[in-house]
Amino acid sequence: MVFAALEAPTVPHDLPAAIDLLRRERKAVILAHYYQSPEIQDVADFIGDSLELSRKAAATDAEVIVFCGVHFMAETAKILSPGKTVLLPDLAAGCSLADACPADAFAAFRAEHPEHLVVSYINCSAAVKAQSDLICTSSNAVSLVQQLPAERPILFAPDQNLGRWVARQSGRELTLWPGGCIVHETFSEQALLRLKLEHPEAEVIAHPECLPNLLDLADFIGSTSKLLARAASSDATSFIVLTEPGILHQMRRQLPHKTFVEVPGQDGCSCNACPYMRLNTLEKLWQCLDTMSPAIELDENLRVRALAPIQRMLEMSR
Repeated sequence: MVFAALEAPTVPHDLPAAIDLLRRERKAVILAHYYQSPEIQDVADFIGDSLELSRKAAATDAEVIVFCGVHFMAETAKILSPGKTVLLPDLAAGCSLADACPADAFAAFRAEHPEHLVVSYINCSAAVKAQSDLICTSSNAVSLVQQLPAERPILFAPDQNLGRWVARQSGRELTLWPGGCIVHETFSEQALLRLKLEHPEAEVIAHPECLPNLLDLADFIGSTSKLLARAASSDATSFIVLTEPGILHQMRRQLPHKTFVEVPGQDGCSCNACPYMRLNTLEKLWQCLDTMSPAIELDENLRVRALAPIQRMLEMSR
């Protein structure tokens, strides 16, 4: 018996228009993290940081959420919107930070520190969230840690660079899981110093996931959304930006009268662009809406346990 090969669907010539048509047919909302490529940001309904996007999507009447980001972000959207279909254009879009903190190894680490409160950065898997007492973002980590009982030791995971910065800002001693982001750890101090000489009037703005020696050279440190807000509110007209360069698209679009300079990685490489974020493409976005896959599925017991520390964070952030 001879079977005819299934033909792959023909990719539309006008992908943005085809995506918009499917978005309306599927009753979908498209989310794009700041680190996505410009062409994906330009077709998204919402652009922002991961938790902000998941909360916005949960508040809509959309039946489908397409998260153009990485896997843990799509999981967070599913945690907050269990009744919606959550799609991720490429399941291989992982995260070096989340992947470096596997749930079983984290459980063993926690067992070594049974008296500690566990604060986990939202950049972790649902399985790690489920083992945490409190979730934080880079925007609220300092204020949340400051609210915790002074007599309780704190275990902070998975980003040690963010953890070191939080410890300095909060005055609390933290036990750190030894994780880091491959993007934020590749910036070159030598390149930054050279750029400061070339642009002496520029303000250096940095994400707290960067290495401490780079944060020491920054004029302002904050989450991706806070870096964007700082660029808007500052009197400076030029900025040297220490984070994934996808955010520069929004900075340049919203503030065309200002100049933004990205910092190269070590040896002058362009490795400050997240390879996982960039796995998502317009074609894959169209395909996932067309086929309604790949979809994110979570065990309900795990989802409920992962939701609890997120809700605790939201309550403490009011």
